[in-house]
Formats: sequence, structure tokens, C-alpha cells
Amino acid sequence: MEALVLEPSLYTVKAIIILDNDGERLFAKYYDDTYPSVKEQRAFEKNIFSKTHRSDSEIALLDGLTVVYKSSIDLYCCVIGSATQNELMLTAVLNCLFDSLSQMLRKNVERRALLDNMEGLFLAVDEIVDGGVILESDPQQVVHRVAVRGEDVPLTEQTVSQVLQAAKEQIKWSLLR
Repeated sequence: MEALVLEPSLYTVKAIIILDNDGERLFAKYYDDTYPSVKEQRAFEKNIFSKTHRSDSEIALLDGLTVVYKSSIDLYCCVIGSATQNELMLTAVLNCLFDSLSQMLRKNVERRALLDNMEGLFLAVDEIVDGGVILESDPQQVVHRVAVRGEDVPLTEQTVSQVLQAAKEQIKWSLLR
């Protein structure tokens, strides 16, 4: 009797989804063709919401996929991987995303604040996962790389290195004009 041996793969994340209190999509990024059409994606997202919005657990198996999720006020953040994927890896991605958003939104992780800072969300997700491959799991590094624009952060809350970096960027852009 031979044991089933799975080939190791770096492609661990199949999708990252953020839903609101009504189960409507605020953000979704799919990294493979498990759900190729928007109609199939929306149906899957509704299924996730219906199975998880009243549950206190943080993990679910739906449609042969592992779903780890976390809720905050009126948001549901979900990271999806295959059924054979390590849940701890998916949870690390979820925690990194949630903690990064928490820092960028100044602990105000809710729908309105997220919608006001969608560009930060897009950049954070791109820093954490690229094409399904996990790149970063440290929220401090993600927030640093996203580098919230200087005009959004009061000068008194910026570090010296952030102020210098912003000044260098302004000088660089003025020279390119």
C-alpha cells in the first residue's frame, strides 16, 4: 500500500476575501482558476459568509477548500487555501493582513475606514501574497513597505526615517519633472 505523497508547492493561498456585514464583497483577490467567473466567485463568497458569520471558530472546510477567517466590527477577512494546505500558514497570512490593516487604519478596522483606505489594502495584500505565494508574514514589514503617505500621517507621528524617505521621494519626483 503506497502512501499519497504531495509535491511541495509555494502556491499556498488560493484567495483573499474581505466581506462586509451583509456578505457583500469589499475586496477579493483570487490566485487560481478554482472559481473562474465572477458569478462563481460571488456564489462561493455567499457560501463562506452563510457558513461562517454566526460561527465562533476561525477555520472551515468548504467546497474542498480550507478557509481561515476573522471578523472585526463589520468586516470578515478570509484567506483560502487547498484542503491539504497547512492551516497555520494560512492563519499567519490572515493575521498579517489583519494586523497590517489595524496599524494602517489606526486600530479602526471597520468598513468605512477600509473603504477610505483601499489603496493601502491593495498594497498590503500585494506585499503579503504574490500569485498565491506567501512573501511576508510580519505586519511591521508590510506597513513599512506600504509606507502610508506622509500627508495622511501627522508629522509628529512619523519617525525620522519616514520623514527623510518622504523628502527623498519628493526630491526624486521633482527632478524627474
